[in-house]
Amino acid sequence: MTLNSTIDRVTDRIRARSAGLRGDYLARVAAAVAQGPARAHLSCGNQAHAYAAMGGDKDALVADRAPNLGVVTAYNDMLSAHQPYERYPDLIREAARKAGATAQVAGGVPAMCDGVTQGQPGMELSLFSRDVIALAAGVSLSHNVFDAAVYLGVCDKIVPGLIIAAATFGHIPAVFIPAGPMPSGIPNDEKSAVRNAFAEGKVGRAELMAAEMASYHGPGTCTFYGTANTNQMLMEFMGLHLPGASFVNPGNGLRDALTAGAVTRAAAITHLGTEFTPAGHILDERTFVNGMVGLMATGGSTNLVLHLPAMARAAGVLLDLEDFADISDAVPLMAKVYPNGLADVNHFHAAGGLGFMIGELLDAGMLHPDTQTIMGKGLAAYCAEPKLVEGALVFEPGPRASLNEKILRPVATPFAAIGGLKQLSGNLGRGVIKISAVAPERHVVEAPVRIFHTQGAVKAAFAAGEFTSDTIVVLRFQGPRANGMPELHSLTPILSVLQDRGLKVAMVTDGRMSGASGKVPAAIHVSPEAACGGALAKLVDGDVVRLDATRGTLEVIGVDLDARVAVEVDLTANGFGIGRELFDVFRATVGPATEGARVV
Repeated sequence: MTLNSTIDRVTDRIRARSAGLRGDYLARVAAAVAQGPARAHLSCGNQAHAYAAMGGDKDALVADRAPNLGVVTAYNDMLSAHQPYERYPDLIREAARKAGATAQVAGGVPAMCDGVTQGQPGMELSLFSRDVIALAAGVSLSHNVFDAAVYLGVCDKIVPGLIIAAATFGHIPAVFIPAGPMPSGIPNDEKSAVRNAFAEGKVGRAELMAAEMASYHGPGTCTFYGTANTNQMLMEFMGLHLPGASFVNPGNGLRDALTAGAVTRAAAITHLGTEFTPAGHILDERTFVNGMVGLMATGGSTNLVLHLPAMARAAGVLLDLEDFADISDAVPLMAKVYPNGLADVNHFHAAGGLGFMIGELLDAGMLHPDTQTIMGKGLAAYCAEPKLVEGALVFEPGPRASLNEKILRPVATPFAAIGGLKQLSGNLGRGVIKISAVAPERHVVEAPVRIFHTQGAVKAAFAAGEFTSDTIVVLRFQGPRANGMPELHSLTPILSVLQDRGLKVAMVTDGRMSGASGKVPAAIHVSPEAACGGALAKLVDGDVVRLDATRGTLEVIGVDLDARVAVEVDLTANGFGIGRELFDVFRATVGPATEGARVV
């Protein structure tokens, strides 16, 4: 199938834009590869320290003929998605030995839960944790005794941070191993209805707690299609997981077999194996374009509009908002998974999942078919479905038809002709909006604004009954320099209530919304942010703003912004408490949202 002309054009544009940076990056990778396996260059004392605790694996390590895999783990047992990783190091060591390799836990990286910190001060560390994770993984791999890296991570900032590290250590292979989603709990629409009822005071905290606990109820990733599960999709579209590995539940034989199979692949693609595949060769512009196609086709999280540019830049690839917008306009929306629909990722997987989608998109010319993956050359391997046959992991042809077209549709009859992510630009700056869950009649909202500087102030105004007419809520000073760019998902229930009352409402912010954002239109990541003197800082209550997702514009009407002075607010309170004081240097040096809000 001929490559779609838009996908081809965007890829060429990225390649040209990135030529200098990518060339320098590949030269560094080549120089590191030319030195051969790193352990050969270490002194005996260096190696003795590295192998001192390795017991029966010492002989293989000293002989320097067996690949040594470094495990970078984001395990903790506060994150349900990461709790299964507790037993992975033992599984990985055992699988490595069977593959003629060795494995060591190189180090751990922090892994915070945005569900726990949502609406709390700790959320102001969330985005910056991505860069901390990249730094921590770098420290883990700096011992330079590993022939490949195996990354254990699932959730929001963790996978992007680990990808940045994998690209930085692009001279060695990288294999990502997921943990899988928890089994389905109560339906997501039921949970959402209880949240909205609580926001209106119709039910109490006991009812809310019962609903939340029935939804988030066991080990594994949350089952809605938020950032964590979008990350897992990306790892398959980008060829860094085993095929079909993303959405197999924890705690069963297939899950363990996929983990062991990933270790076997990691050993095979090292410099000491037969299929050497450095991570830097996988992470090229075609692979990142494939990731963006997957993002649009699945209706994935807007957080990846921040993370993908940061991930790509670490591999010498430069992405821009226009790339996302153009790909979104070309790629059909093939999935309806909450918050874009009622199904969860378990239902999506059962309907055919990523293997079906990748096959459809390859046949339609929407994906680069010739990318390098951990499985070898070509993305076609990711149309397969993993199965256990007599205790052995095998890959069989995946489904070629959707098993439930209420959840998953072919390219020819999608839920929407476009992916649902739109770039916004105008006199208020540049931002993005996700419209895949927003009703078409709400794609354009023009209304007076109410200005707020904190989430608490929005909630207080709602509680006081102050929203009685069409309103655009402008929540500013929520960008990376102001306070670390927290997610604002805790505002979703009250905005949904206003919308359900018949009001036209929207939010405009330089902050983020959660991957679980849904039916309320929200212009997010607006840049330049208010703390840098952006146009949002010049708005006043009553200004009329037009958010037009159809035309891709975000404008204040009838106002000469040049005649106004940007408001400055006291942000010192954002710098203290719950560890925020430790991140002052991050807030001072972070880049704009349009470039991924990068620190490293």
